Amino acid sequence: MTDDLPVEAARPDERPVERSRSRGGMLLLAAGLILIGLNLRIGVASIGPVLGEIRDALGLSTTAAGLLTTIPVFAFGAFAFLTPGLTRRLGMHRLLGVTMIVLAAGILLRLHPSLVGLFVGTVLVGAAIAVGNVLMPPAIKQDFSHRSGLMMGLYSTALFVGAAAASGLTVPLLPLVGGDWRAALAVWAAPAILAAAIWIPQMRRSPGCARAGAGVADAPSEAGEPPFRAILGDPIAIAVTALMGLQSAAYYTSLTWVPTILQDAGIAAGTAGWLFAFSAFPGILASFVVPALAKRIRPVWLPVAVAVALMAAAYVGLAVAPAAAPYLWMTLLGLGQGASISLSLAYIVLRSPDAHHTGHLSTMAQGFGYLIAGLAPIGFGAVHALSGEWTLPLAALGLLLVLQLVAGVVASRPGHIRARVPVRRVSS
Repeated sequence: MTDDLPVEAARPDERPVERSRSRGGMLLLAAGLILIGLNLRIGVASIGPVLGEIRDALGLSTTAAGLLTTIPVFAFGAFAFLTPGLTRRLGMHRLLGVTMIVLAAGILLRLHPSLVGLFVGTVLVGAAIAVGNVLMPPAIKQDFSHRSGLMMGLYSTALFVGAAAASGLTVPLLPLVGGDWRAALAVWAAPAILAAAIWIPQMRRSPGCARAGAGVADAPSEAGEPPFRAILGDPIAIAVTALMGLQSAAYYTSLTWVPTILQDAGIAAGTAGWLFAFSAFPGILASFVVPALAKRIRPVWLPVAVAVALMAAAYVGLAVAPAAAPYLWMTLLGLGQGASISLSLAYIVLRSPDAHHTGHLSTMAQGFGYLIAGLAPIGFGAVHALSGEWTLPLAALGLLLVLQLVAGVVASRPGHIRARVPVRRVSS
């Protein structure tokens, strides 16, 4: 295979999926995608609220307990690179269904009364989410090519809703399950099982069942070169990857440390946790609205700049007077994070000419991006440990925002990644 091979033009019988399916079929497909998106943060977000109970029950050190939240983020990056090979063997839609089954199994494995069960289950959760993260943008590009802005907005919103639900409801579930944290975590397997059940019709579109009009990503591929290598040096791909990594670094650093910053400012632990959970509500609003606006607003870099400015204002507030107006800081933070996450996902779709290239870019952006994101909370904590206060680490986070702005400006420019990966079609 050479880098100069062009993308094969679609044949007339290869119509977009959304034109070849009934309205009911499209609604079921959309519902399935949104349900899958809802599950792609639940398995991670449910751990944090009961981390204290887990640490006390198992006698874990703070570092060991922290691995339960950092392992999934590194898994998001590491397992992203395995997704293209799995897709070539199973097909995109079948693999999405398998992802939900593995996610449910990983969550249920945490019921096993051992450290091995807890940590192996956590790795499975991270692996399943990693594959789902990579597959969702190309699935939306393929199945809803003319409604990608709306569907990416709904997908981004589902991510926030799932995370908010798991963060906010896991502790209230404890009394209903006899105070057992394992059972409270296991409850969150139910949405994954539901998503897998609703997705069954889509799994039948995979290899062996492909037909004219079914997406090419459902067919096995014999491409020998890992897809992301073909776009590794592309400037747009690099910018989208940097944007994904930097905004994810800011998000997971905030998720890990903002409640502690608020507590150190004199805010009660329970209130600090609620305040960060509150930031998800403006985040949901921004994540739904921004992807649709990204294709219409001029200049094209304005949404990126506004998102960065909102987050910068929140960091300044947290550094200068965290307890003075915490709801304001969390509102600004939520709006900025929601816009940033949805933009980074939207650009994966908007900067790709077809579903195959969306998959390649998604692998690159989320693989490298989440590996970057996994290091950020550790570095933030190390800077705090050295300085003994929060101003310096927040200033360092502000510097990352400058880089995020630069990457976002480049990623926002109209255009596509270089179409150098050959697309193999299913013979009808």
